[in-house]
Amino acid sequence: MEQRPGAGARARYWFDTTLARGTSALVGWLVLVCLAVVVPASAALVWTSGHAPATLSGKVAAIWHLTGETMRLGGTTGSPARVALSVLLALVALVYVSTLVGLITTGLTERLIALRRGRSKLLERGHVVVLGWSEQVFTVVGELVAAGANQRRSAVALLADRDKTAMEESLQSKVGPTGRTRLICRSGPSADPAVLALTSPATADSVIVLPPDASRSDADVVKALLALRATGRGGDVTVPVVAAVRDSGYLLAARLAAGSRGVVLESDTVTARLIAQAARRPGLSLVHRDLLDFAGDEFYPAAHPSLAGREFGEALLSYGNASAVGLIRGGVPWLNPPARTVLEPDDQLLVIAADDDTAELADCAPLVDERSVAGPRPPDTRPERLLVLGWNRRAPLVLREWGRNAPPGSVADVVADEDEATVRAACDGGDSGDRGDGGGGDDGGDWTCVALRGDTTRPETLAGLDLGSYDSVIVLGQEPRAGEPPEEPDTRTLVTLLVLRHLEQRTGRELPVVTELTDDGNRPLAPLGPGADVIISGKLIGLLMAQISQNHHLAAVFDELFSAGGTQLHLRSAADYVVTGHETSFATVVAAARDRGECAIGYRSRAEARRAPGYGLRLNPPKADRRRWSEGDEVVVVAGEGRRGAVRSGGLPLPRRTPRG
Repeated sequence: MEQRPGAGARARYWFDTTLARGTSALVGWLVLVCLAVVVPASAALVWTSGHAPATLSGKVAAIWHLTGETMRLGGTTGSPARVALSVLLALVALVYVSTLVGLITTGLTERLIALRRGRSKLLERGHVVVLGWSEQVFTVVGELVAAGANQRRSAVALLADRDKTAMEESLQSKVGPTGRTRLICRSGPSADPAVLALTSPATADSVIVLPPDASRSDADVVKALLALRATGRGGDVTVPVVAAVRDSGYLLAARLAAGSRGVVLESDTVTARLIAQAARRPGLSLVHRDLLDFAGDEFYPAAHPSLAGREFGEALLSYGNASAVGLIRGGVPWLNPPARTVLEPDDQLLVIAADDDTAELADCAPLVDERSVAGPRPPDTRPERLLVLGWNRRAPLVLREWGRNAPPGSVADVVADEDEATVRAACDGGDSGDRGDGGGGDDGGDWTCVALRGDTTRPETLAGLDLGSYDSVIVLGQEPRAGEPPEEPDTRTLVTLLVLRHLEQRTGRELPVVTELTDDGNRPLAPLGPGADVIISGKLIGLLMAQISQNHHLAAVFDELFSAGGTQLHLRSAADYVVTGHETSFATVVAAARDRGECAIGYRSRAEARRAPGYGLRLNPPKADRRRWSEGDEVVVVAGEGRRGAVRSGGLPLPRRTPRG
């Protein structure tokens, strides 16, 4: 026989059923509970009071009066009609006050929710708008904060389809204090013109559209640029825009959407070219990073009318604390012009300096020691051997760029868990042979690509290679497989580096290694030597975008400096410029470079190449600085690409801006 529920269970069920009837039942129970507490407490106060009425009716009236004051239900005594009217007025007042409080609370709550969601419109002018959220966001925001450190008021508005509070917490943990720069986050899709208008792009100094992360498409960048056009006057982008895409197939569409004032970078090509050039000349990535971040010296235009009529070669030795690298004529930058180019009155010199107002004229010609200038040396054209460990979408671009300037007979061995035919086809630009041609066409070099199948994280794979025969090694992060976490490529890269480091110690030879990582936080974990070339995917793009957003005239400078050919940054042996083993000034190095048709902007000391934080690199040293130059020292120069194979150095590409009109 089924047991009947107890009295307690039936009471709880009856209570729950009553509450389920709605608000009226809830209010009724609330009144009963309050009366059950207030009435006995009021009676106790009246009965224990020394001034309590003598009669029972008087005490009951006092209890009612105290109860009414406590519950704000009216405390008037007398006839039942008088008490009823008093309670009615109290109830009306209670309903009015509670409704008013409810309306105010609801309004404040909705306002706080709207603010937390980041849906309020900005009323800013001269700010920088950053659209999207990817691996570059922390680099870009950090550089913009550094650029605004010496400004009274600066603001960065970030719009992304993420929670506003989560964005603020992430930026605070990765970027740190923002100083004078106000960081304003707004939440919503950047491809929606109505949401994009919240950031006031029309009154901004510039707009940065970040490239997508691995889980998103470049189409999002194009859509954001189209939304920006929709918010502009006449359906056109009215503010300077800097954007980036990964896939070259979206490059033309992004440039058309960005308009005549837009600069669109191809992030994979830039990253691949830096990896390839750093493999040929270790340390080149340090030069690019130092020039592009706002913590060091940067490019600035300098106007000095007193230099008009003099030759550019003289201007190279006319600054004691700045390095001239070109001139700006008619608004167009001209990097490394011929030394005999005569400066016109309206020309501006393009210099590398600590700030835009620190370049000071000083005659440094007397500091040059002609006896220390070295004579020309024959170029090094011996074949190179490159080892590539790993494979991703940038690998074909890396190999083709490396092969562009590879001396004849050079060999690139590719070890990856990838189909060998795929690797060979990428090296051949689509052909099926074993021999790569650097992408085909006139830019290709006479070099060979050898594909080897293997897992680079396994010791036996690397142990079977003759590591001592390679000039340099490139370690690429593999693309995440389906279902793998985004940090998996870096994990595999770190394991490969650990095995490679062990084999280096066993053979006694330390190889120049260029490593590609996706997360900057993994850089300290990489088992590499100090000052090694570590390319953080996207970090260089973030630095470029931040620089161009702050000075739009630099787009043309980087367009030339980081293009596939022409004038580029190089690291060359100091023995090509000065006699090693002797002490001489940096002005002598500048003069020697000038005689070779180059602009010297710094050097890297071999003795300090393993010391943080500069790792021996010093850009824009004073011309009067004297040091003893050794055979392993290198000079940083801005120069033409030169004959293929003559000099092992290079730069990065920056896709050209969309032409006006």
